[in-house]
Amino acid sequence: RPRLCPPGSRTLRAMAHQPRQFDVVLERAEEGGFVVSVPDLPGVWTQGETRDEALANVSEAIAGYLETLEAEGWPVPEPVIERATVMA
Repeated sequence: RPRLCPPGSRTLRAMAHQPRQFDVVLERAEEGGFVVSVPDLPGVWTQGETRDEALANVSEAIAGYLETLEAEGWPVPEPVIERATVMA
């Protein structure tokens, strides 16, 4: 039996034909390499020895996260990031 999602929530099936972009945060790790997280997807983070490797790894992590949401019938979290440029 399919799980019901709260009214107004977005599911992966409803978004299947809409490409998704996610902001990621890349941080240089003290021991070398990069740690990357996805603020809009709680708990999604990974690492890589190079920037390119870290970005490839986070792309895979995002895909796995979204597949799990779809398999469980859970909604995709609403964005939590707001971009702004500040001059100082």
